[in-house]
Amino acid sequence: MNNDLLLEKVQALEQRYDELTVELGEPEVVADNRRYQKTAKAHSELGEIVSRFHEYQSLDRGISETKAMLHDAGEELEIKVMAEEELASLEQRLEECQLSLRTLLLPKDPNDERNVILEIRAGAGGDEATLFTADLFRMYCRCAETKRWDLEIMSSNPTGVGGFKEIILLVEGKGVYSRLKYESGVHRVQRVPSTESSGRIHTSAVTIAVLPEANEIEVAIDEK
Repeated sequence: MNNDLLLEKVQALEQRYDELTVELGEPEVVADNRRYQKTAKAHSELGEIVSRFHEYQSLDRGISETKAMLHDAGEELEIKVMAEEELASLEQRLEECQLSLRTLLLPKDPNDERNVILEIRAGAGGDEATLFTADLFRMYCRCAETKRWDLEIMSSNPTGVGGFKEIILLVEGKGVYSRLKYESGVHRVQRVPSTESSGRIHTSAVTIAVLPEANEIEVAIDEK
């Protein structure tokens, strides 16, 4: 997608965002909870794109103004140096903003907004693998705290050395699956464990599974 087509698409989304903003204030939309929730969700999803587009426009204006300053600087060396440094910074930020917009316009995984069941299981490595499992658990706890996600321990199997054979977590929040889905797989660590008295390096493995939480559905069961 070339830059002109990118901007054209984003401008159309900005127009849709403005339409949704108006809809959210209409009495008939507010009175219909299902319609309101659907409209609010669509509005929120477009909000990040529109915000980044406004940033792009601001940077583009800044580049034009800095180029004009550079052109008018004449023999003023100090002003020219300052303008050149500012221009380089603005052009880099504009490029990063363009990349971000392209990423935001990519088709989304329908599961991206779901909550997550996160399973962390010790593999090869004995006690050291269970300690590594505990390390990863604490890492995800800090990540959830930083992202303001809610984290709940669904089940765990602790060991006597302070580790876990396995621990299963429910992680709830905005865009949880989109952020954690790439964590699935085998994770390895090579280190001298606290349980090692002779200073040997151990290789330990932990498997992680990231599953989108299933949607609630109503099921009618015939008594027969």
